[in-house]
Parts: sequence; structure tokens; C-alpha cells
Amino acid sequence: MRILHTGDWHLGRTLEGRSRLSEQEKFLDELVQLAKDTKADLIMMAGDVYDSVNPPAAAEMMFYDAAARLTEDGRQMVAIAGNHDQPERVASVTPLVTRSGITLVGLPSSEPIRLNAARTGESAVIAALPYPSEARLGELLAGQVDEGELRLAYSERVGHLMRLLGQSFSKNTVNLAMSHIYVLGGVECDSERPIQIGGAYTVDPAALDIGAQYTALGHLHRAQSVKGNGLIRYSGSPLAYSFSEAGQAKSVMLIDVVPGGTPVTEEIYLRSGRPLVRWTCTGGLEEVHRWLDDGRDADAFIDLEIRLTEAMSLGDIQLLRKSREGIIHIRPVYPGREIEQTAAGRSQMPVHELFRKFYQRQSGGAEPEEELVELFMQLVAEDEHPAGLEGDAS
Repeated sequence: MRILHTGDWHLGRTLEGRSRLSEQEKFLDELVQLAKDTKADLIMMAGDVYDSVNPPAAAEMMFYDAAARLTEDGRQMVAIAGNHDQPERVASVTPLVTRSGITLVGLPSSEPIRLNAARTGESAVIAALPYPSEARLGELLAGQVDEGELRLAYSERVGHLMRLLGQSFSKNTVNLAMSHIYVLGGVECDSERPIQIGGAYTVDPAALDIGAQYTALGHLHRAQSVKGNGLIRYSGSPLAYSFSEAGQAKSVMLIDVVPGGTPVTEEIYLRSGRPLVRWTCTGGLEEVHRWLDDGRDADAFIDLEIRLTEAMSLGDIQLLRKSREGIIHIRPVYPGREIEQTAAGRSQMPVHELFRKFYQRQSGGAEPEEELVELFMQLVAEDEHPAGLEGDAS
């Protein structure tokens, strides 16, 4: 049986207000083509179909269309809800899609998924556990005071459910597991919405030791293996969703496995999606404009850090944004200055000097313009002598 493992699509997600729908559509086109080219029998989508519990209609349409195309020619697809998804919403169209080879699992269940591969005739059993929140598990685990006990209780509950699902494994079936959880030892990114408080809602890898030949995980956006018994892996997200993912290669996993056999895996790197890059410019605005004129990272979203000796004007910022629509953040950095003063020293400073020091500290060392200082002093004067109250002795 040949399987494609993917997850964390986050359909409908934006980057600082910029739509990613066109990139997501290209990824889904690429995934459909991969499914055809590799002759995949099963697509395992490990959660976070959408980026919110109330996704835009365009995102839902995109998912339904992709699911229909992915299950052409006898292929099957199993998708579970992640922590970003509304579980009932993900599974709501089940009556319409089941006969098309699409299985949607919103809430944790004690029943595994069983399916047959039309191409090979092999049967598979999938221990599928959607994001097991405290509410979805139906237990008040947060009532336990000690965080260590809370983490242990949560992990044990997840392990209990996985073992229950794994009881249906047999030597004659391809035995798979899938969940959307944070397993201890995984490397996080900023774009993942936390699913644990402190270290509470984490799962020990031992909880996944149920005899699965391959365990497909979702939630962490960096593709990575997890240490534990068996082959346990996060597919990662198909697109970079924050600058903490800058430079990451995005991929899906291809797995070949037979009943009782050791899986053969291949990481297939994706071509779709705009890269996210970080620029650190030490040569001021001139260097930034030179890079832009040279077409550097022309298709990328850019997080720009620029070292300056003078404060950037609003015109400078507007010119940069007009020069490249992909510039997301502009962060000026100024040479460090000794701006910290003792409390006694500050108390003896004139107000306008205190304001200068405050401005330098907030801006990283830039000098405020004289007009700004004068405006601040006018505000101070108005606060000390409110209109109509001068000379009021009462």
C-alpha cells in the first residue's frame, strides 16, 4: 500500500492580512498531481484542515474540491480535525462523501478506520485520533493542580485511547496511526497555536507505542521524526506560515508498506508556496534599494531588519512598501547607546531630555526630531495648565 502523509493545511490563513489562498490552491494542485504520479492508494491528512473554526467559504470550497480530486481513480483519503478546526464542521459532510472514499473524523472515537486499497487489495486499519482537547476527551483534567500530574494524566488518557484503537491491528492488515498532538521532543514554530499550557497538554511518545507500522502526526509545522518505538513523523505544513519557518523545506511523506513489513519512506519536497525570508541590512536604505533593484528574493515575503543611524521617515517606509509588495515587516535597528540613567539622575533631568532618552530607548537609539520634542513639550504644558483652569484657586 502506498500512502501520502500530509497535514496542517490551514486553508484560509493570511500573513499580516495578505491572502495565501492562491498559494494554497497551487499546493493542492501539486498534491493531486503527486497522488497521481506516485499511484498513491491513501492520503492521510493529519489535522488543521482550516485555520479557524469558522473558515471562509473559499477555503471550504477549496478543501471539498481537493478531496474530490484526491480520491479519483479509487484513491482514498482520511482527514482528522486539528486544534484549529471545529470538529463537527469538518465531519458534517460525511454522508455526502463517504461513498467517494473520503473519511472525515471530527471527534475522538473508540472505533478505528478500516479501508481496502483498490490497487493492491490490501486492507488497512487506522487508529485515528483527532485533536484530543480536554473538552473532546470529556474529562476535567485541568482540575488537577500539579502540572506534572496534569501532563501525565493527559498523556495516559491519549495512550489509553490509542491502545484501544490499536486492538484492531492484525498481522494481515497495514496498521497505521494518526493524530494531531504535541509529542514531547518535537520542535515548535511561532505559527503553531499552542495546544498545551506550559508542558501540560503534551504526549509522551510511549503513548503512541501501539504496534503501528507508521504513525502520521499533525500540529508541528517543521517536518520531523519523533523518537519512540516505531516510525513516528510529523509531515509539517505545506507552506511557511510565519517567519519562524523561514528557510524550512516543505514536504509530504510517501510511505510504502505491506502487512507485517517495515515501511519504506521518502520525503517529497514541494515546489508551491512563496518563500519567507529574513533580510538583515547593515548598509542602510541604499543597500536595501540596491537589493530590490537587483531582484533579490523577488517572489518572497520579506522580514526586513535595517540598521540605521537616523530615524526612518514615513516617506522612507512608504517608498519601501511600494518598491516590493512582499515586504511584510520593516524593523529599523539603531546603534546601541548608553541611555539608562539612575533614578537620581533622571529626576534632575529637564523634561525634554527625559523625553529624548525615552524616545532613544523605544526606538533603539534614534534621535527624535526637534518638531517632535516641541510638540511633546506643548502637550506637557497643556496638561500642567488645562484651558480655563489657570488661576483657579478652588
